[in-house]
Formats: sequence, structure tokens, C-alpha cells
Amino acid sequence: MSQAVLPAHADPHGALSAAQLLRWMDAAACLAAEKHSGVSCVTASMDDIEFQEAARVGQIITIKAKVNRAFKTSMEVGIRVTVQDVLTNVEKVVSVAHATYVAKPGGGDKVELEPVKLLSPEEHLEHSLAVERRRIRLGYVQVFQNLMEESSKEGDHYIFEEENAVSTELTRVQSTELVLPPHANHHGNTFGGQVMAWMETVASISASRLCRSCPALRAVHMFQFWGPSSVGDRLLLRAMVNNTFGHSVEVGVRVEAYNCEEWTRDQPRHINSAFLIFSAVGDQGELLPFPRVRP
Repeated sequence: MSQAVLPAHADPHGALSAAQLLRWMDAAACLAAEKHSGVSCVTASMDDIEFQEAARVGQIITIKAKVNRAFKTSMEVGIRVTVQDVLTNVEKVVSVAHATYVAKPGGGDKVELEPVKLLSPEEHLEHSLAVERRRIRLGYVQVFQNLMEESSKEGDHYIFEEENAVSTELTRVQSTELVLPPHANHHGNTFGGQVMAWMETVASISASRLCRSCPALRAVHMFQFWGPSSVGDRLLLRAMVNNTFGHSVEVGVRVEAYNCEEWTRDQPRHINSAFLIFSAVGDQGELLPFPRVRP
């Protein structure tokens, strides 16, 4: 799919907003997954996304998505985003990502996906690499769980004494979104790209509390859907800076969903988490430093 970047798609710097790009990437990848499977598909996860170039108003972006490999009920979809300057005709890579989609046929029927037909050496290579990427994805969860368990054993004796450090509490952001029909996909579930966009918004606000400029999203790590949400649900998004690294900052975001009954009983469903990396650029194009933070 190709799309002209219009002012409505831009961030304060005149570049294509990351939230809008994430929506388009998820939509294109979902279409590719459903074309291969012939049934409805939902987003399960998105591998680490790195943003290499910024698309600006007036330029044209092209998003190509293709199923690299089909497993039993899930697929890996490769996504490639490029931007073309209409005046110079120069094309640059904005981002390359890999997403996992799960086939969800209606009526509760089970489906076993057909293998992908490989037509070129490049497709054979991606088909082989998909197995390794899947192994890494499955290992992510266990590795992160081990890190959390080790951290909890250390207790609360950690003391941070650096002067002028900013408390991470000042970066805490919370937002509640009501899922309406325009936010839903053709299955009635909240569109994965919309959830990603809301997460980018709260994370950007959190990061902005440490810089003198509008932060720009550089990467998304460990983006995982743990469960669905649907029209009528309330999504509670929480974001807070985890740490800063000179000219970049990591923001953690957690998303919980409630239906009406769960809302009154305060029984949330954890549906998504991710870590977003931002940088900030000054008026002269220079990278701005982030202050140290105190957890």
C-alpha cells in the first residue's frame, strides 16, 4: 500500500507521526496474513521495530507486507516501509519489522494453515530465518520473567544518590480510552494498530517530561498482545520512564482492559506491554540530552 503523508498525519515537527505509521503497518500486515490464511487474523506480537528514517509531509510512503512462513495456526509477516521524495525520486527505508498473526476463524472452527509457496532465494532465506525468530520470540517471555524474579530477590535496599536526578514518578502518565466502533477491526476487536498508537501517545507524553522538545520514537521493543479487547471496553494505559541513556530514554507502557462489569469491580485484564525508545532533537537538529532519573 502507498500513502501520501498529509498534515493530518504529521507530528509537531512535520514528520509522519509514529502512531499513524504503526496503524498503517498493522493494517497492511493483517491484510497479508488474511490473504494467505483465508480467515480472520489477529495481531499476536511485533518484533523489535527500529525507525531508520522519518517521512515528512508531502512525501509518499510504501508499506509492503508478506507472509514469510506459516506455522500451525500462526504466521510471521515481514513488513517493509519505504519513503519516496516526489521531487528527487529518492527512496529510503523507514522501517523493517516482523509481526506474528494468529488465524481466528469464525464459529470456533480450527484451521491448519497452508505452507507458503517460495518463489525466490530471498523468500527461501526469510522462510528459514522465521524459525529462528520464532524461537527468539518464545524465549523472550521466559528471559524477561527470569529478570523480574531476580530483581525482586534483590529487595528494596537500592539507593540512588546522584544529584539533580529527576524522579521517575514525575514521568508517570495514565490515560483511559473507551473503545468505540471506529477503533475496532472487522472482527469487533480493538484494532491492534490503534492500541499501538494509544501506547505511543502516552509514552511520548511521559518522555516529554524530561526534555525540552517533542520526543521522536526510535524503536519499540517486546511488543506483545496477551489478550483481546473489544468495542465497549475501557483501556487503561500506564506509562513511565524506566531509565535514560544520554540521548535516549526508555518508557515502559502497560495496557489493561475492562468491560463494564470488570470496571465496577476493578478487575483488569492485562492485554499488552511494550518498551518504547525515544530521542529528542533541538531546533538546529542536534540530539538533546536527557537528565538522569531516580527510580
